[in-house]
Amino acid sequence: MSRCLALAAKGLGKVKSNPLVGCVIVENDEIIGEGYHAHFGGPHAEVMAIQSVTEPGRLANATLYVNLEPCHHFGKTPPCSLLIEEKKIPHVVVGQNDPFEKVNGKGIQHLRSIGVKVEIGILEEECRTLNKRFNTFHEQKRPYVILKWAQSADGFIDAIRTDHERKSVAISGMSSRTLSHQWRTEEMGIVVGRGTVEKDNPQLNVRWVEGDAPIRIVIDPHLKSLHFSDSHVFDGSQPTLFFHTNQSPHLSIPQLEWIQLEAPLNWESIFQVLYRHNITSILVEGGAMTLQSLIQAQWWDEARVFVAPIYLHEGIAAPLLNASPHHSESIAQDTLFYYYRK
Repeated sequence: MSRCLALAAKGLGKVKSNPLVGCVIVENDEIIGEGYHAHFGGPHAEVMAIQSVTEPGRLANATLYVNLEPCHHFGKTPPCSLLIEEKKIPHVVVGQNDPFEKVNGKGIQHLRSIGVKVEIGILEEECRTLNKRFNTFHEQKRPYVILKWAQSADGFIDAIRTDHERKSVAISGMSSRTLSHQWRTEEMGIVVGRGTVEKDNPQLNVRWVEGDAPIRIVIDPHLKSLHFSDSHVFDGSQPTLFFHTNQSPHLSIPQLEWIQLEAPLNWESIFQVLYRHNITSILVEGGAMTLQSLIQAQWWDEARVFVAPIYLHEGIAAPLLNASPHHSESIAQDTLFYYYRK
């Protein structure tokens, strides 16, 4: 099962709204096949593992290990449970059940009904941690929320800037900023508030690593960002969702969707829309008010905070988590702290 998890992790950032799944097939204490779900819409891990077996006759005496319950519905691919049945694999070991309502026990039930020995709950905690995005999305009907910011050693997230100034203070080092771009490839959406658009004009894309850019999500209740029409969020370069409470503007921009919600704008309503858009995870990059509002409402799952060895002495105070870090690591000259709400 540990090998399943290592294989599954290779799909991070590539399987989109699908889960991370790895599969290992063992016969007579020998691994005879393995595979993982490599990209959205592609073959599932069980299919890849079965196809990798060079002596198919050995499947009739094999054990198939998989970190997530085999699917039992027709989606972009046929059910893996039926493939396991077809290949007459007698023993299946599962890490965790699939919380997706179209599966959720049906795969295990079917396999047992045809005489397959099924064990479940092997390294279950590790399996659930790997698929924290997928589990949160289907069990809580919202995206997995990761907060991210960089702060100075004396607790400031930014210098005090006048409205017409666009350049922000570079707090974290280049290694930390490159890592942040890697994180962007791993989540489906990236969130900023109106103030960040106005002051920083962020591109919110992926430039320093390889990978897909996330869906841009802008929170701007009164559409004040429209006063900065040259902002990157209006460039039509990647899918963008604009949440607001005003009447939607008669302005058509490629890949941009205006989403009007009732005032006052709240995270629960926003998450309901993101759920309908099948966005399983979001990386929230700012600003301080946006981050603090999620902390205050307890709508966060994980926080990643860079602390740089610089002092601003005054400025915009960093968000307050009121939580202890789970662990930390050094990223060049910066220290990265990880927090988990549960």
